[in-house]
Amino acid sequence: MSKNIRIGVYVCHCGLNIAGVVDVKDAVNYAVSLSGVVIAKDHRYACSDLGQALIKKDIIDYHLDRIVIASCSPRMHESTFRKVLEAADLNPYMLDMVNIREQCSWVHIEEPEKATEKAKDLIRMAVVRSKLLEPLTIKEVKVLRSVLIIGGGIAGMNAALDLANIGFKVYLVEKSETIGGQMTKLDKTFPTMDCSICVEGPKMVDVFRHPNIKVFSMAEVVSVGGFVGNFTVKVKNNPRYVIPENCTGCGECADACPVEYPNKWEMRLGTRRAISVPFPQVVPLIYTLNKDHCIECYKCVDVCGERRAIDFKQETEEVELNVGAIIVAIGYNFFDPSTLKEYGYGSYRNVISSIEMERLLNAAGPTRGKLFRISDGKFPKRIGFIQCVGSRDERIGQIYCSNACCLNSIKLAIQIKEKHPESEVYIFYNDIRAFGKGFEEVYRKARERWIIFVRGIPPEIKEDDTTENLKIVVQDQSLGKLVEFEVDLVTLAIGMVPQDSAKPLSKILHIPVDSDGFFLEAHSKIRPVDTHTAGIFLAGTCQGPKNIHESVSQGKAAASSVAALLSKGEIRIESTIAHLDQDLCIGCDLCKEACPYDAVRTEDGKSLIMDVLCRGCGVCASSCPEHAITMKHFTDEEVLAQVITAFQE
Repeated sequence: MSKNIRIGVYVCHCGLNIAGVVDVKDAVNYAVSLSGVVIAKDHRYACSDLGQALIKKDIIDYHLDRIVIASCSPRMHESTFRKVLEAADLNPYMLDMVNIREQCSWVHIEEPEKATEKAKDLIRMAVVRSKLLEPLTIKEVKVLRSVLIIGGGIAGMNAALDLANIGFKVYLVEKSETIGGQMTKLDKTFPTMDCSICVEGPKMVDVFRHPNIKVFSMAEVVSVGGFVGNFTVKVKNNPRYVIPENCTGCGECADACPVEYPNKWEMRLGTRRAISVPFPQVVPLIYTLNKDHCIECYKCVDVCGERRAIDFKQETEEVELNVGAIIVAIGYNFFDPSTLKEYGYGSYRNVISSIEMERLLNAAGPTRGKLFRISDGKFPKRIGFIQCVGSRDERIGQIYCSNACCLNSIKLAIQIKEKHPESEVYIFYNDIRAFGKGFEEVYRKARERWIIFVRGIPPEIKEDDTTENLKIVVQDQSLGKLVEFEVDLVTLAIGMVPQDSAKPLSKILHIPVDSDGFFLEAHSKIRPVDTHTAGIFLAGTCQGPKNIHESVSQGKAAASSVAALLSKGEIRIESTIAHLDQDLCIGCDLCKEACPYDAVRTEDGKSLIMDVLCRGCGVCASSCPEHAITMKHFTDEEVLAQVITAFQE
């Protein structure tokens, strides 16, 4: 460590976020008194253009070789200030940031004096640590101009088309028989009330026909290795028992098949044959044979004839792909309302879910758009919608809003009223959340059609044993009294929940999920489509509940982020990684076992850390019994120096 270290300390006001509690001037006066500090200043917004220019100028004018920034979280602006150091020809890792917003002013808002003292302590600790910082070498690696997109819903498809149109090779992996996602099941889309498949169908075809896009349907990602710019992915293709190249999509096999079973895509309201497609507009148009229901009569083989498209011996295949970046767009699942026994879903035949109502109203659905009660086939004159089923419910641990349910129920209610003006439609709600362009107009349209909104969520539904009508008693918050209703049909507005594959995939990709089970973005405001793993991005409802407009926007945003990452041909990799001293290593492999990123190899009986795979988590260093591993930029000496300083007056 040089004896002539010159440190600059900069304390940010962050408007009043910090300065409203912490005495910034006092903190600056304290900082300038510390050993090694040449200059200390405060600035209203250190991250602004003026603030950055001030720091850059001071580095040059005062020959500073260490910088301490006391401001907000380094998660937000550490990269910003590293660029300032680079612009002033100072190694970007000669920076230490002190979080005096989240750790001082925000948590000690009622104790400004103590918050100020704590800020001074943190600054003192950072100054001591900064003296031990060492410049790190910045490495660059070449990147592949190819992208993997996991999930072929509306978000994944838009991302795929944008990237393919730029010139990137795109591999689109979809676990179901067809791309399109949950949007294919909808009848209309709000606020414009367009036919859903009419909007999405042509885009599905565009994706499949694009020369730069390779679609893997009925496939899943089983492993991911490598690092940003150079990922190695293994994809498992599940058997259809139909040879894609030979299938013409004529449908003769389905016509000949004598076996029918409930169609999951139609929410089991309709049936499909043992060899069939879930709906006519599937992409790719390749039939699937379901061996669980096939009786092996071979009638499909006979009608297929010389095309020889059916292969009962087809097996799972594995394909290896090399890509530069990954977009996760696996979408969402529907909440299972049968878990809420008080609503009788699964017990009362006239209680259905909102997605089942979508299929019943759809002209191409199982009833050709005819709405009737499951119990007796009669038209339901009185229909109730119950909102927030599986959302905003502390009892089941799902306190988040599913975003699209309010407008979706209003949309369905309007459709019913347009087809059957004589019907009575009730919507039982907590709050109507109609935020978005054109959404309020849809809500007003529903009011104009005399759709009745009742502010209150029914605690239960009871069924009349004779008529199978449904009785609802609810506390109307607007009237301030209990109100009783009898309806012929109830629709439960079920919320969005994470896909079952989200947690297993999070382990494969090494990206976290949040407390609700959706994938966690790097930062909700400034990095909403990034993950904490470089080169992996999020799009659509896998990151949280969204409507179609928001999912499309995020798909395009993810595509833009990938293009920005890969377009230069080379990218920087993080330098704050683990370093292993081969002379101290005893080859115990504890570090290899502990590493969650598979960054440790064994060569000649000793461990070897792969720089490009290391994420700098530090697990290996803490597991090493010989202290052979050092975390660059977070050495034991740096951390201990801070600890010792923290307890000094």
